[in-house]
Amino acid sequence: MDLTALIIYLALGAIAGWIAGLIMKGGGFGLIVNIIVGIVGAVIGGWVFSLLGFESTSLVGSIITAVVGAVILLFVIGLFKKN
Repeated sequence: MDLTALIIYLALGAIAGWIAGLIMKGGGFGLIVNIIVGIVGAVIGGWVFSLLGFESTSLVGSIITAVVGAVILLFVIGLFKKN
């Protein structure tokens, strides 16, 4: 992985984490947490979509996958925070 790919992954994670934060709580979490949420969300979203037989091959598809996974992650975290 070169530096350009790393920057793209971090930017994709930040965007996905920020969008998921807007969907779930009305705002982002800050740059670092948005990146972490977005990257973990991309893994979760990729796993869920692969179970359903979907695959993303474009940048927009990757962002959608990461956002869906990040929303799932934030939803599960929200379940445990309320208890």
